[in-house]
Amino acid sequence: MATWTDVRRIALALPASTERATSGDAQWRVKDTLFVWERPLRRSDLDALGDRAPDGPILAARVADLGVKDALIADDPDVFFTTPHFDGYPAVLVRLDRIEAAVLDELIVDAWLARAPKRLAREYLASAGGSPAPN
Repeated sequence: MATWTDVRRIALALPASTERATSGDAQWRVKDTLFVWERPLRRSDLDALGDRAPDGPILAARVADLGVKDALIADDPDVFFTTPHFDGYPAVLVRLDRIEAAVLDELIVDAWLARAPKRLAREYLASAGGSPAPN
């Protein structure tokens, strides 16, 4: 079971990442661009999800595109989901208490890569031994 401490540790280990709170909810940004954030369900979310609404902590994460979002949800709907509020938006909601540590790490790094300036992302990937980010 992942915690906010895990999210904080992973997110803040990435270059140029910062944490801030907005309305009491934590957000992690790269160069002031949001990449993961605490996202409690709102009344409209609860109404839309009905009995399927989770009651644990919810993390929102940016993804590269809608195809990635759809694939995550299809591959593991017990962990990943969305609400009508996020229709057409490249972000996925995550049941934090159900995600495995390695998957959380990959999700946060991918969210960071999706939002980081291209040069910073290339430098990070080069130092980590990964392939360069697309231009």
